[in-house]
Amino acid sequence: MNGGTEPPLRDVRRARMAVATVFAVHGAVTGNFATRIPWVQEQLGISAGQLGIALAFPAIGASCAMPLAGAISHRFGPRAALRGLIALWCLSLVLPPLSPGLVWLCGALFVYGATAGMADVAMNALGVEIEERLGRSIMSGLHGMWSAGALLGSAAGTVAAHADTDARAHLGIAAAVLTLLGTGACRWVLDLRGAPDEHPPPRFALPPRSALVIGAVGFCAVFAEGASLDWSAVYLREVLDSSPGVAAACTTAFSCTMAAARFAGDAVVGRFGPVRTVRAGGVLATLGGVLVVTAAGPVSAIAGFGLIGLGIAVVVPLAFAAAGRSGPAPSQAIAGVATITYTSGLVAPAAIGSIADMTSLTASFGLVTALALGLVAGAGVLRGSAAAAPGGAPEPGRADRAPHTTSS
Repeated sequence: MNGGTEPPLRDVRRARMAVATVFAVHGAVTGNFATRIPWVQEQLGISAGQLGIALAFPAIGASCAMPLAGAISHRFGPRAALRGLIALWCLSLVLPPLSPGLVWLCGALFVYGATAGMADVAMNALGVEIEERLGRSIMSGLHGMWSAGALLGSAAGTVAAHADTDARAHLGIAAAVLTLLGTGACRWVLDLRGAPDEHPPPRFALPPRSALVIGAVGFCAVFAEGASLDWSAVYLREVLDSSPGVAAACTTAFSCTMAAARFAGDAVVGRFGPVRTVRAGGVLATLGGVLVVTAAGPVSAIAGFGLIGLGIAVVVPLAFAAAGRSGPAPSQAIAGVATITYTSGLVAPAAIGSIADMTSLTASFGLVTALALGLVAGAGVLRGSAAAAPGGAPEPGRADRAPHTTSS
């Protein structure tokens, strides 16, 4: 990259902070919007079923647009591409509350998802590049910043909703502030360009085979995450007859557990390597699933959901990192993994509901438990093609090459 010239270590560290800020901004957009969905539904007078259809469009937009991210980064350079894409993602916040009807809302959410997905690929690709240069795991912490941003964004949205603030005003202000923060941080992002003789990626790149295998592991984790976020409160209410407050607290506890685990994840990965970390996480998530489906009361169920969150927290960051190391086109591989994980997030809530209708909600979380067990079996694919796990803990059979590092 950059014709073989490596940036100084201080620039790499500064770039890490810049990309971490972009991750937090990306999460804050999601958190702000999620709290105002009821306002949008009420304003348009649409049913829960119509809203469900509309809320499928962000994932559809992301899946359609993410394969374009590699070509955009190559054409404009990673720094300019990330600056433009994070700005478009932040500004897309203003579109849903301005929609005059259901069809317009679907279109607005398609754009919202498309810009989210492309920015997601761009920032993860840069995160992988920085991780390679630092020679240690940082992806879990970056995704922890996303979770922290989402929590802060949802807190701001909750305050605005309780103050009965018009969502058009709230999301307009949030879009402006987050655009300034995100684009400002991009000033310190590494502008890593390919060699002059490097062939540009295709305008629309299908995911390579390596991304499909890695994405399957990410699919299991995101399915468990989506199922737990959307259905944990319902599970406590319907299966265990818990109070609304206790049920809501379960979802909050799950989100906080995931955020905390991601912040701690880099140290764990640095000590044990990605494969052993994900296998251990798969064991924890499986035990959590067993606790949920056998729970006789809310305490054990909440503990089970907490273990699921703890176990799956670092899987997606490590899947992106492995994808970025799996071949010569990191953006293309990351886009493939991101597409698969977004699809899992789209499928999970509906699949849980369908299985619950046919059998029971307990049976639905039996599927979640089985997918968590799949993390134990599939963890080996997260070795990627790196010489060693970031952080210096060599993975078995990968000691022939060293991660790309620089000296100060």
